[in-house]
Amino acid sequence: FIYVGPAADYGYNMSMDLGREHVEKSIGGVSTTTFEAIPESAEVERVMERLISTDHNIIFATSYGYLDHAIKLGEKYPEVAFLHAGGLKTSANVGTYWADSDAGMYLAGVVAGSVSKTGKLGFVGAFQIPQLLRSINAFTLGAQSVNPDATTTVVWTGGWWEPQKEAEAVNAFADQGIDVIAEQVDSPITIAETALKRDVYVIGKDVDISDRAGDAWLTGVSWDWGPMMVDLVKEIQAGTWKPSHVRGDLASGHAVLDPFGKNVPEDVRSKVLALKQAIISGEKEVWSGLIVRQDGTVVSKAGETMPMEKVESMDYLVKGVTGASN
Repeated sequence: FIYVGPAADYGYNMSMDLGREHVEKSIGGVSTTTFEAIPESAEVERVMERLISTDHNIIFATSYGYLDHAIKLGEKYPEVAFLHAGGLKTSANVGTYWADSDAGMYLAGVVAGSVSKTGKLGFVGAFQIPQLLRSINAFTLGAQSVNPDATTTVVWTGGWWEPQKEAEAVNAFADQGIDVIAEQVDSPITIAETALKRDVYVIGKDVDISDRAGDAWLTGVSWDWGPMMVDLVKEIQAGTWKPSHVRGDLASGHAVLDPFGKNVPEDVRSKVLALKQAIISGEKEVWSGLIVRQDGTVVSKAGETMPMEKVESMDYLVKGVTGASN
């Protein structure tokens, strides 16, 4: 298992490492090795080579920028199975796995839009990649479903682990009258603790950190990678695995809507839980209907549902979001 940051980040990398622990506990005879803080560069290829040279035959490449490197090494080592977190490329021995958290972020947006007194929301993001653009857009659409005038201001930190920049962003948001802040970085504790100090609300991502956010906590979206990872490892062991794009979601339990905070009113909780069931049943689609870019361009018409490939290659922000998408 290769991580772009520390496994104990209380964010994305921790979510992956919890999945790894589940694999070890669930499958007899399996041992795992982890490498942390590996850049999305040729350095990850050297780590993969090291793992392969010590008889590791399944490699979980867990960060967005590892995919091309995994495919390159996959050509060199056809007997090794590479499992990459997300992306739309596969090869003879490289497959992807991911869990769609967009619906969860939409629901979190409904909570934010309902609780916010100003209608001004903030989002702290690391990089302008599809996974983050999707989260921001889903969050904003959810908020606008209950408050059409809701806006989201985005600050990009340019790194997965930038506590100082994250704290500065939260403070700047609070100064602007933004009263609910969502995030997608690998160090959410900083954002949660700063939000608590500034008396604004926070939406979590990747791991449930409600116990660290106190009264600032509204809800969040976390991941449960373990069951998906176990299934993939068992398929590889059985010789039945074929590289593909394996996807989970709220319905499968791989994406999870976290508990509500004490400041979420009961009527909002009931509405969100009912909407969650509608999403799980297929009655409600997050990426369906009229969706408009910041510049007014229509990307999805009324009655249309965006296919997975279009969602996973998202390169824009929706109307109501302030911030650059590239």
